[in-house]
Order: sequence, then structure tokens, then C-alpha cells
Amino acid sequence: MRVILLSIFSFALVSLRAQTPARATPDLVATSAGDLTIQPIVHASLVLSTANVTIYADPTGGAANYAGIKPPDFIVITDIHGDHFDLRTISEVIKANTMLVVPKAVADLLPDSLKGHLTILHNGDKVSKAHVSISALPMYNLPEDPQSRHPKGRGNGYVVTIGGKNIYISGDTQGIPEMRALKNVDIAFVCMNLPYTMDINEAADAVLAFKPRIVYPYHYRGQGGPSDVASFKKMVEEKNKNIEVRLRNWYPH
Repeated sequence: MRVILLSIFSFALVSLRAQTPARATPDLVATSAGDLTIQPIVHASLVLSTANVTIYADPTGGAANYAGIKPPDFIVITDIHGDHFDLRTISEVIKANTMLVVPKAVADLLPDSLKGHLTILHNGDKVSKAHVSISALPMYNLPEDPQSRHPKGRGNGYVVTIGGKNIYISGDTQGIPEMRALKNVDIAFVCMNLPYTMDINEAADAVLAFKPRIVYPYHYRGQGGPSDVASFKKMVEEKNKNIEVRLRNWYPH
């Protein structure tokens, strides 16, 4: 009987592990609203949460990627490309009172079943709810031309303010003036992958301009493979010791 019970327990444990996705260990940052949990998911996808609110940014990869994480009170989407806008995943993780914050280009692609959740933000717009504020700002490629993968005005970067902390999510962009002009950013998620966004040198230069307290390189795998985020960290921290660069695994699979 004991052997049978141990076998059942072992099977259940293996099953539980199989259901838990591989992902980076979350970080905790103290805020006035309690600890903020920062959970990398994959590439451009991440979760920000406190005891009272959970925010999914660019959720992708299906609901299995979010196993064990609270359902979202907010979902923010930066752009129309599939590594940011994954309709299947949004439909699987959204709950009845989730606010879906998107640029108009994304809103135009949503089915009627999700329109009741919708808040459209243009560059420069802001929405506040449940002690969270979300501001939209530009994200785009340079130089601006008709062939740009990310034209100005189509997508949104975001500054999310929660518990007195300002959290910048860059989306797909280069080191644009609007990024460099940011002030009082506590935590930044900054992309760096060619040919879609920028290289590590441009990203480092932009980060040194707006001086976030903590920066996470994310969205760092491009056509040539992963960017050299260790060199990015060295460039930033050697020039400004007040900026902490945190390297986490955004590609667990």
C-alpha cells in the first residue's frame, strides 16, 4: 500500500512539474503598494504584479505560459506583430473585468467579443484605474520612411505607474528622442535586436540618456541570434554605476 501511495505521489509531482512552464525566477521590487513581482515570460512578454493588481504585457505563447500566475487585471499590447499581439493567448487569459489597453492599429484587429474590454490609447494618451496609471508614448524605427517596420504612431511604448514606481516598456523601437527624454523611470524594459529594433550600442546610449534605476534587456533575439546583453550591461554600468542592468533569461525554451 505504501509503495502504491508513493507511486501516486511521484506521478502527481511529475505531472505538476510538467504543467509548470520553464521561465526565469521572478524578481521583487519594493513599492508603496507592497512588493512588485517582475516575471519574465518570453521575448517581449512579461507580467507585473502586486498583491492587488496583475498586468500582462504582450502575452504570447498560450495560456500554458501563464500557469500559476494570477489572471490579468490589465493587458497592454504594444503593436500588431505576432510576437506582441497574439489573439489566441489574449482570448485564453483574459477575464471578465480585464482592461485591454491597445493602440488603434491593434484595436482594428480585435473581434467583437473583446471590444467590451477595450481602451484605445494613442501616443500621448493616459488611462488610470485601480491605483494604476498607463501612459502611451511613441515607439518607432529610425529613419522614418515608408519601409519602416515600425512607423511612428502605429504602436505604443508604455509607462506603467504602480505603487509610486514608473515602469517603462519600450516595445519595438530604436533610441528615439521620446525615450531619451524620459524622466524618473524606476524600471525599464528595453528592446535590442537587429534588424527589427536597435543594436546594443544604441540601446546603451539611450539608457544612459534617460537613466532608469533598473533596466532589463528584453526582446533581444533577432535574425542573427541573441544580442550580446552582457556587453550591453558592461557598457551601461561602467559609465553610470547608479544604473543596475539585470540580465534574465527571456528564452527558456
